[in-house]
Amino acid sequence: MTDQTAPTALDLPPLEPLPAGMQKYFGICQDKLGMVPNVLRAHAFDENKLNTFSALYNELMLGDSGLSKLEREMIAVAVSAVNGCFYCLAAHGAAVRQLSGDPKLGEMLVMNYRVAPLDARQRAMLDFAVKVTKASTEIEEADREILRQVGFSDRDIWDIANVTGFYNMSNRVASATGMVPNDEYHAQFR
Repeated sequence: MTDQTAPTALDLPPLEPLPAGMQKYFGICQDKLGMVPNVLRAHAFDENKLNTFSALYNELMLGDSGLSKLEREMIAVAVSAVNGCFYCLAAHGAAVRQLSGDPKLGEMLVMNYRVAPLDARQRAMLDFAVKVTKASTEIEEADREILRQVGFSDRDIWDIANVTGFYNMSNRVASATGMVPNDEYHAQFR
């Protein structure tokens, strides 16, 4: 029988007591989000792992970029849909619903981004992210050129590739560890 409050199926209890930095970070999450995301709770057994994961997430998802926060969340959802990652589909589907103000868009991206009313830029971005996810060795200059033709700079293409790679890694870790999404995600922004 697994612990229904544990963030993963692994027996990795959080540090006790939580180091001051982790306590502060979790407090900020609680204040801003009304919860501590389970992906962060899952890393709470090792302060260095949490700090490394959080730093990379914050840089890719919140750092300076030609991609909007919504576009980065859209990539997270499209990649997670290909990989069937329950955790990321719940968490990032909620983020798309919030950032877009459109619950239907969030659901379309979770189910099949190709049915969503995307502009040419968004469609090319998600097509590229999905191709990287399914067959990264098949990416050619023509694929990057499609992105340039809809207005992405080479820096933007770098960011698309990195966000895509991050979610492919995160999806695999979440699936392999049985990571469960916070219940709150399921009802948010509908």
